[in-house]
Amino acid sequence: MPKTASYLAASGYTEANSLPEPVMVFSETELQIFQQARLARDARFDGRFFVAVTSTGIFCRNICPAPAPKEQHVRYYPSAVAALAAGFRPCLRCRPDSAPGSAAWRGTNSTLTRALRLIDEGALQQGAMPALAARLGVSERYLRQLFNRQLGLSPKRYALLQQLLLAKQLLQSTALPVTDVALASGFQSIRSFNAQCKQILKLSPGEIRKRELPATSGISLFLAYRPPFAWQQLRQFLQARLLSGMEWAGNDYYGRTFTLRQAQGHFTLYHQPDLHRFRLQLELDHWPVLPAVLQQIRRLFDLDVDINQVEQHLAPQLACLPGYCQGLRLPGLWSPFEAGVRAILGQQVSVQAARQLLNTLVKQLGEPCGVAAAMVEAPRFFPTAQAIAASELGFLKMPQARRDTLRRFSEHMLHDTEPDNIDRWQQLKGIGPWTCQYARMRGLGDPDIWLAGDAGIKNALQQTELALTAESGRPWRSYLTLQLWQSLAKQPLAE
Repeated sequence: MPKTASYLAASGYTEANSLPEPVMVFSETELQIFQQARLARDARFDGRFFVAVTSTGIFCRNICPAPAPKEQHVRYYPSAVAALAAGFRPCLRCRPDSAPGSAAWRGTNSTLTRALRLIDEGALQQGAMPALAARLGVSERYLRQLFNRQLGLSPKRYALLQQLLLAKQLLQSTALPVTDVALASGFQSIRSFNAQCKQILKLSPGEIRKRELPATSGISLFLAYRPPFAWQQLRQFLQARLLSGMEWAGNDYYGRTFTLRQAQGHFTLYHQPDLHRFRLQLELDHWPVLPAVLQQIRRLFDLDVDINQVEQHLAPQLACLPGYCQGLRLPGLWSPFEAGVRAILGQQVSVQAARQLLNTLVKQLGEPCGVAAAMVEAPRFFPTAQAIAASELGFLKMPQARRDTLRRFSEHMLHDTEPDNIDRWQQLKGIGPWTCQYARMRGLGDPDIWLAGDAGIKNALQQTELALTAESGRPWRSYLTLQLWQSLAKQPLAE
């Protein structure tokens, strides 16, 4: 993928958004692969690069159904933001704003990766640069230098372009009024929103929308992924742990209730395998948190991973597994807190027993869902840390020591200013490495978790000829963990 030097600066990007002259930022081998993937419309490369056409000023996904342009008129960009910043406008047909994400263009700098994630979730809409820099533990100057060096953009410019890409998606796919689209995309004024659309997208909101959609109580969007996607295995994993009143699932769908900051809502994802995407039906009572909600949902289903790259890296290990499943994704949970609670209640018990305890917890302490009726009767939210910490938990049929652990954990999370810092949980009595690692894998989507002490992993290793060390499979050990669980076939995977 692109070299670490600024792609946009090398491409001649200017604030005037003039079309830059082509500059070699990909290797010759990469360009040949991209050309072949573009001409073949290979969905496995969707979102890994974007195709800009100099004769039209438009950029597309490689799967765009429009007639393929001549190579002499094509430029390749590592992200939709890069193409947009270089002066090209997104295609209204293939909708680059709907492509799956890719980690390759973000580089390997952990501070940059975290900063991009926070901005994608709306950090610069909810606060200012000083607050973002403080969360990252760096100075504002260093953060600006990091963005300019790696992306050729300031953090605010990057945030603006992401806001516009989301706005375009909402305008084309939903019936939300333009005012709500502006609000959900992070714009504070409709005048500013209109001006930025015309200046950068080169179209007014009305021109982007083109046709009116029937009004609904929520929104419907398409979330794409790169195939293959082992949907049935993921659905079975989630269904085995389904919590009554909070989650629902069928052969081609999964949904749940959720809370995020001051917002409440619920969603259902419907799988459309022939199109390599899900249709998202979302109900939300506070539109400004929409960017963060969408990022959470994408993480829950691991939609942005380049699964072909992962499995190619793990090929030596996967070849020894009798139950190797192509396209297996990390099954996420809504938050580290929920992952921690599930892990604590799942300690040393079966999946079924843990599910019964969690169902009781949700029924007793989960607040009723007040956002438009979900697909279950009397829907509820997952209990809050405050509700669990304030309860004696006598209704949970388990040892008192584990009740105490759950309460201590909830009290800790209630006052913790860094909820993503899971390693600190081990300071709490009753929480060990397995609980923390499990929560990192499912609550944060950490791709490099190896549950060496897990009973299911030990059992799977005994049944195979696979000899693994702590370093085997880095940096994708979470996927190897899932493959080993899957290899147990009819045996319980793991809570």
